[in-house]
Amino acid sequence: MSLADAVEGKEYIIKDILTDDEELDAFLFSLGCYSGESITVVTKKKKNMTVSIKDARYSIDIQLASAIMI
Repeated sequence: MSLADAVEGKEYIIKDILTDDEELDAFLFSLGCYSGESITVVTKKKKNMTVSIKDARYSIDIQLASAIMI
């Protein structure tokens, strides 16, 4: 299941990041978004969502959320 399918307000554990872009992988890792880390969907809208990782909140688009497997 990808993060794009996640339910608002529920905490998940990241299982994998599926992307071919090394820069994107490095960027997500710098945010604390990597396998084994917990992630919570704070709000979810049609084209973007706000997630909480390590007590910080980030706004990501649905395309990026689709690359994060939970």
